[in-house]
Amino acid sequence: MILRPASLADAENLARLGRDSFCHAFEHLYRKDDLSVFLEEAYSVEAVKAAIGDPAFTHRLAEDEHGSGLTGFIKVKRPSPYAEHSDASQPLCLGQLYTDPARTGEGIGAALMEWCLAFAGQQACDAVQLSVYSDNPGAQRFYQRYGFGKIADIDFWVGQQRDHEFLYELRI
Repeated sequence: MILRPASLADAENLARLGRDSFCHAFEHLYRKDDLSVFLEEAYSVEAVKAAIGDPAFTHRLAEDEHGSGLTGFIKVKRPSPYAEHSDASQPLCLGQLYTDPARTGEGIGAALMEWCLAFAGQQACDAVQLSVYSDNPGAQRFYQRYGFGKIADIDFWVGQQRDHEFLYELRI
């Protein structure tokens, strides 16, 4: 597995993987109109290009060393939009960690998480914060294995639908 930074040339593949991963896990929860609005805001090629070009965000891409392309990605943001929920002084936000749905369980997510924790340390962050869907026990277990714990209940909007999310934090 190869981990590397994203460039603007990756925007189309990154947008596609983000949409595919999100829809694989959550599409059944939303009305078509709400999902369409959210996907356009979060995973259009234009939105992904804007995030790649924004210095507040850092993307790390996972690629198969056998040339099969993008297998996962992580997007982090500093400062964290969740900082108000904690007394951490320099939290990093893990905004997205997705793998190709066909490749789940191959260690891609773990490699990206390890990168995130190392990056947070390099950036002198004292915490990593993330939002996880309240009815996604698999993702919750994944984050808990790294020591993340719930610090708040928050809302996550997909179009007009409000989801109940847990805000997790790991102190570094």
